[in-house]
Amino acid sequence: MPLPSELWNTPNLVSCGVCGEKIQAAVFPANFKTITPGQAAERILVEGESSCFYHDAKKAVVPCDACGRFLCSVCDVEIDGQHLCPPCLEASRKKGTMQRLDTYRVLYDYSALMLAIVPLLCLYFVTFITAPIAIYLAILSFRRPNSILGGSRGRAWAAIIIASLQLCGWGVLIFLFASGAIKG
Repeated sequence: MPLPSELWNTPNLVSCGVCGEKIQAAVFPANFKTITPGQAAERILVEGESSCFYHDAKKAVVPCDACGRFLCSVCDVEIDGQHLCPPCLEASRKKGTMQRLDTYRVLYDYSALMLAIVPLLCLYFVTFITAPIAIYLAILSFRRPNSILGGSRGRAWAAIIIASLQLCGWGVLIFLFASGAIKG
């Protein structure tokens, strides 16, 4: 059953008209805003004005910074102060040349920590391979931009410490074998 709008955003609990349960409805202010239409492109009024490459009846307002085609206000996509047409934007996304268009990021800090910890659980004899890789990935995470998922320098430092301890352990083990303290 729809809740009448006069019961929205009230501090008190109200009874549902169907089941009688006490409820409270919090509606975001954006729900009350009217939706305005987007900006329409201007029609060409003066003979000799440049037109949009994609819409020949629309007035060009800016050239594409990548290919130079004239664009109307509908076709213009502005990112980081650059004006791009939709095909150039798509090409940048596919080539990965525009950092703002990243669709995913590798979490190097998380990968490094997992590479340092997981072999300790069951495959400890491969830590002489995974520890240097974990250190490399942790250092790499310091040079990469953080993810929106919240990368952590703490994870990277933890991976470096754990992997360094593993390498120290291998060093001690090799030293003990070499000195004859442990017989193979």
